[in-house]
Amino acid sequence: MIRRLAAALLLALLAGCSAIQFAYDNADSWLRWQAGRYVEFRERQAEEFDSRLASFLAWHRTSALPQYARLADEAGARLSRGVSPADLVWGYDAFRAQSREGLRRAGTEIGDLLDRMAPGQIEQLERRFAEDNRGFAREHVEGTPEELRARRLKRMVKALEGWLGELDEAQRERVRQFSERAPLNGELRDRERRRRQAEFLAMLRGRESARRLADWAADWERGRDPALAASSRATMEEFFAMLLDLDRTLSARQRLSAIARLREFARDFDLLAAAR
Repeated sequence: MIRRLAAALLLALLAGCSAIQFAYDNADSWLRWQAGRYVEFRERQAEEFDSRLASFLAWHRTSALPQYARLADEAGARLSRGVSPADLVWGYDAFRAQSREGLRRAGTEIGDLLDRMAPGQIEQLERRFAEDNRGFAREHVEGTPEELRARRLKRMVKALEGWLGELDEAQRERVRQFSERAPLNGELRDRERRRRQAEFLAMLRGRESARRLADWAADWERGRDPALAASSRATMEEFFAMLLDLDRTLSARQRLSAIARLREFARDFDLLAAAR
């Protein structure tokens, strides 16, 4: 739940620049609704959750948004001159660093509140995890290898076209090659999800969230199956190779489209950070 809540604001990036102001201005309501899908907080708990959420969002506006703006500006500058392997590593490392910082802050804010959850609330959360796992399995585990790769291809094309506009046939073929070459690791990821969920639930039942949650949330790779780690590295290598090949084929319109989106993000993040 913590990782979902801390990452929720990043969904605005997928919805487009025009949605960022609306999404951020209504983030407290949206996050409260998301939390309610997992845990039904009682009256005093709900009030305290609202207070903790307000504190997290105040920190996010003051500390995280200026970093997002700086990174978006830098990404646009790098893209304008053509992407190198070092640029991709920089972007990946920057995203991970920002994610870890946000998760650690979220865990710090809410840890002691979660330690006061009742057994019935923890059971509710466990049932919700099970529902999520069934949905994940339908998309990433169930089906033939051909079906799984076709779904991955569809997701990847949709994401890329959101940034670049319509891909041409050669570019679509390169994305298809990525989907064919990258490992199918849905089962490994499914097991990792369940392992992390079990750790989280045990933490709640042991009343250890105040002491452990912040570090646990930020270090999501601790204890990961070596097979999943190897598969993830192989997938990332294939993904980077695909992006480098696509960069060499971008039309002027496609490159300008992505640069414009990054610049709009930087502007919007700066405006949001200033509106406090």
